[in-house]
Amino acid sequence: MTVRVRIAPSPTGNLHIGTARTAVFNWLFARHHGGEFILRIEDTDEARSRPEYTQNILDGLKWMGMTWDEGPFFQSKRLDLYRKAIQTLVDKGYAYRCYTSEAELDELRTAQAARKEAPRYDNRHRNLTPEQQAAFEAEGRRPVLRFKIDDDREISWNDLVRGKVSWKASDLGGDMVIARASDDPVGQPLYNLAVVVDDIDMRITHVIRGEDHIANTAKQILLYEALGSAIPEFAHTPLILNKEGKKLSKRDGVTSISDFQQMGYTPEALANYMTLLGWTPPDSTKEIFTLPEAAQQFGFERVNKAGAKFDWDKLNWLNSQYLHKMPIDELLNQLIPYWQAAGYEFDPISDRSWLEPLTSLLSASLTRLQDAVEMSRIFFSQTVAYSEEGLTQLQQEGTETALQAILDALENYQTLTAEGAQDIIKQLTKEKNLKKGLVMRSFRAALTGDLHGPDLIQSWLILNHRGLDKLRLQQALEK
Repeated sequence: MTVRVRIAPSPTGNLHIGTARTAVFNWLFARHHGGEFILRIEDTDEARSRPEYTQNILDGLKWMGMTWDEGPFFQSKRLDLYRKAIQTLVDKGYAYRCYTSEAELDELRTAQAARKEAPRYDNRHRNLTPEQQAAFEAEGRRPVLRFKIDDDREISWNDLVRGKVSWKASDLGGDMVIARASDDPVGQPLYNLAVVVDDIDMRITHVIRGEDHIANTAKQILLYEALGSAIPEFAHTPLILNKEGKKLSKRDGVTSISDFQQMGYTPEALANYMTLLGWTPPDSTKEIFTLPEAAQQFGFERVNKAGAKFDWDKLNWLNSQYLHKMPIDELLNQLIPYWQAAGYEFDPISDRSWLEPLTSLLSASLTRLQDAVEMSRIFFSQTVAYSEEGLTQLQQEGTETALQAILDALENYQTLTAEGAQDIIKQLTKEKNLKKGLVMRSFRAALTGDLHGPDLIQSWLILNHRGLDKLRLQQALEK
């Protein structure tokens, strides 16, 4: 048997981290077994589906390194297949037309709530006579299609994550709507019906999705049976939780994969972190690995049942490890879009002679790519803004002497090197009898506006390359 799995996002929003983690687990399982990973876009919600969301989903999956073997398939192009299945269920007596109005349903729910009962449909139109149906049609009522659920049934399956799962059919809310009213005689197909028909048609062997779908699984098993199909295996993965242990949501500041991308996370680090959200590798001490490396070891026996808490500190640490190990030329290419978005003026090609040293200078301090924007501001600006500490330092006795001496010494250097920079500082402290600490603090305040920052000599070389060191010294001497 060839393992066939699918990821089936709805294009009613951007690719969310929860959907992306589900995609990762599906991809890992497929690759581990030499199987096939299928992409299906569930776009039957015409009112909310948007082509830009579809593109965001495709781009996000590609960005994270998850290629698919088949698809993308679009449910909106497969309506005839669903209509055929619905008609089959009607013909076999598994489904029926229900004419209950919204007002009647509201009245039913209100009465149930008053009795403190869970809301459920009372199946009142399950056995309508042809005459009753005709009377409702004459009133202008448009029916939904409902699938019959036997309350006496117990639905069970062996979940690859949770072991045996059992669900009482009486807890499923009564006969299930599988198609809403429409101009089509068999109605507009809904999620539970469409997903089952798709999985049958695409020969899906394993359905891997979040635990919030467990109730849907019980309903869908009944549909597989009614359609005479083999039932796939199911694996319900733990939800991603916030630090309070609640389901992660937009209120936690986490939305789409494209947001993580804009924040400066690398696809390798984010994908790596996704694998650890609910799965523990055999060697729990190893936390950094590629998706293909994780696929070699992936299995549901090491997927946790409990929810996986999203840990920003862990993600940031992982991302920093990838950034620190990234080749400088590659890291520079990653940083350029962030500098451009910040409005910094430079030529990505002709200015590489100083952009590469700048990237090397920042590399070890980066947690996210976005961090480079603020960290590098002083290297792009013609002038410098002084912190309170920086201004205080510039007023210290001996500072003016030190800065003027450096400015004078620079006249002897057409091209400044690290060795030349060190010589200037050594000569200055010796000839002017100034303490090196005072010289270095004053010089840093003049060049950067602050007393803290990256390596001073390397910063000086970059600013000198740009012709900004003399301007900064002159600006500081005027304070």
